[in-house]
Amino acid sequence: MRIQVGTWRNDAAGPMQVVSGPVGREKVHFEAPPATALPAETEAFLQWFNAAPAGDTLIHAGLAHLWLVTLHPFDDGNGRISRAVGDMALARAEGTAQRFYSLSAQIQRERKQYYDQLEATQRGTLDVTPWLDWFLACLLRAVQGADGMLAGVLMKSQFWQRWAGTPMNARQTLVLNRVLDGMEGKLTNAKWAAIGKCSADTALRDINDLLARGVLRRLEGGGRSTGYELQAK
Repeated sequence: MRIQVGTWRNDAAGPMQVVSGPVGREKVHFEAPPATALPAETEAFLQWFNAAPAGDTLIHAGLAHLWLVTLHPFDDGNGRISRAVGDMALARAEGTAQRFYSLSAQIQRERKQYYDQLEATQRGTLDVTPWLDWFLACLLRAVQGADGMLAGVLMKSQFWQRWAGTPMNARQTLVLNRVLDGMEGKLTNAKWAAIGKCSADTALRDINDLLARGVLRRLEGGGRSTGYELQAK
């Protein structure tokens, strides 16, 4: 069926449904309101969305997302538009054009739980409390994830500012960046050789050079499993 672009869905092929399963054994997860109701329902949504929020602005964002995705006004792209509208409501709530987190990206990472929560809400009663509880928890996880990412970016920036005057070869820069990006496990001579694509002897020379300059410090222990870490300030 050809998708209607730039206009409301018309339900010409039947009710708008979210369906899964093989033909003949389909499961209907959601059926949207009839297309004939869309002009009035969408107008009501837009008036509510553009008015000053009567309560908590984060609750307003969660309700906006749920309301629009439940109206399902288009043949395609309803989820993407609803996430964008939710992000817009959050931007309004914060009063800033710049945000360092993305709720849309977090929802994509948790899309199974997202669809499960949507289905439970849309097929249940008019109580949207569980949806708002999930939405706000997802928002918190998005903010916490952004905090962790920004902390890592800041640490990396501070590290390179500190050692800006220290000459390093391309392998040393490559491996140190890998460590700063959160490499799993401790840094060893073997890992250095693998990341830097060099021999074990070359890796050891690189490491000893950075030990002498104070960029790295040797961890306790010795032998082939000797580990190294970035020197603390």
